[in-house]
Amino acid sequence: MGENLSPNDREIRRFVLIVEYKGNNYCGFQLQAKLPTIQGELERALYRLSGEKTRVASASRTDSGVHAAGQVVSFKTTSLVASDRFVSGLNYYLPVDIAVKAAYRVEDSFNVRSKAVSREYKYYILNSRVRSPLWEDYSFLVSGELDMEAMNSVAGQLVGEHDFVSFTSNLGVELKSTIRRVYKACFVREEEMVVFNIKANSFLPHQVRNTIGALVRVGQGKMTEEEFRSIMLARKLGLAGPAAPAKGLCLIKVNYNKSLGEENSENI
Repeated sequence: MGENLSPNDREIRRFVLIVEYKGNNYCGFQLQAKLPTIQGELERALYRLSGEKTRVASASRTDSGVHAAGQVVSFKTTSLVASDRFVSGLNYYLPVDIAVKAAYRVEDSFNVRSKAVSREYKYYILNSRVRSPLWEDYSFLVSGELDMEAMNSVAGQLVGEHDFVSFTSNLGVELKSTIRRVYKACFVREEEMVVFNIKANSFLPHQVRNTIGALVRVGQGKMTEEEFRSIMLARKLGLAGPAAPAKGLCLIKVNYNKSLGEENSENI
């Protein structure tokens, strides 16, 4: 019976998707005219699957070249596509460097950005004298020794609520506040790979990459703990730069008060 309804009479449904992507070939998540973006590819695949043009919203707007293992996006649709087809159907139309990992039906009022309580990123530093073809697209090559103890000591200063304006860049975007709460910031070494783990309520544009740029200089002995602290306290736009390369950064997870499966009325 529902199939005989016109598009204007059909129920509007909202879905969220968990999306993984390799960011090297894209100019970030957010839609840009005549440039390849993750949002553009998702909206194109949704149109090809459903025959309906729809806008996609993200929980975190990753920059050009940044990867994601657990990006969360949402969209509304009046299409009659069965719920269990969104994962397989979208993956059929998406390019090989973007994949939908899971999908959920959500309440109409669910907002992936404002409902998120925290985001988790990892930054991968290949601490090696020689380059790695396997890790070239996913890590920042840093040769020479890195003082892990000093880097972790300084990273600890990031934890808590601070004004991180020194760690953001002027992108022509108006920000209501540059204060963010960081819950975790630490390095772990896995053989030649040094991984920076950071979790915060949200992040400013380029905040993680500018932070990594400064922390690597600490590890190389080019910046002291006191100098890093003075950058934080100066609250001067972009002072912590230059930023580390985008290719080493990956959005790991977006957290909500409830798991997305519990938040939603229909699992896929």
